[in-house]
Amino acid sequence: MTDLFEEVEEQLRSDRYKALVRRAAPWVLTAAAVALVAALGVWGWQQYNLQITNKASEEYAAALSAGGQGDIAKATQIFNDLSKSQSKAYKSMALMQLGALKMAAGKPDDIKAAVALFDQAAASAPDDVLGDAARLKSAFALIDTAPYAEVEGRLTPLMNDKHPYRVQAREALAFAKLMKGDDKGARSDFVVISQSLDTPEGLRQRAKAAMDLIDTGSAKSVPAVVKAAIAMPPPMLVGPNGAPMGVAPPEAQDQPGGQ
Repeated sequence: MTDLFEEVEEQLRSDRYKALVRRAAPWVLTAAAVALVAALGVWGWQQYNLQITNKASEEYAAALSAGGQGDIAKATQIFNDLSKSQSKAYKSMALMQLGALKMAAGKPDDIKAAVALFDQAAASAPDDVLGDAARLKSAFALIDTAPYAEVEGRLTPLMNDKHPYRVQAREALAFAKLMKGDDKGARSDFVVISQSLDTPEGLRQRAKAAMDLIDTGSAKSVPAVVKAAIAMPPPMLVGPNGAPMGVAPPEAQDQPGGQ
């Protein structure tokens, strides 16, 4: 008798499990389909971003090549096209290159246009590596025309810890102090630069040379370095993925709906 009850109970459990599976099956299949669509969507978005990045990389190299061969008009046109790219990194770098071309013209209106382009580059940058480079160039462009307070306001945030160009920003601020006649304040900044552990050797030597010039009364020759710094191209720091720093690999690019 006990065996009969157990057999009946087992049959009832089996029927309940079968009914449960029948009811759950559509939901399980739907969830699996959604997961598959999502995975395909992510893969498709990554491939799309990869194509955009590769295309922008080729165009940027072509612009640099044209500029190197003296075809400034062609380089400018390519950089203009890249400044509308969906690749934030190459858009930012293209805007910095356009700003550098404006700076080379040297007229007051060109300087204003260059500052605007550098500011756009900073706003478009995907991270502080490119963003702060653009902000630094913007401050350099204004260093001998704008009031000191404006230059200081642009440079001070870049000197905070964890910002990639904090030493260069301090150097730029020292130049700005020199240009307003504050030799003592400039020297203090150069001292900090020369003694900081994270100062690149080239900047350390430049700081020591500037201090020597200040000490010998030749500080007026130091701001000439500013002009050279303004003309320098934006940094091309290569990351582990082989792309410039700031150019994220496809899987790290913004997802649909991201910023």
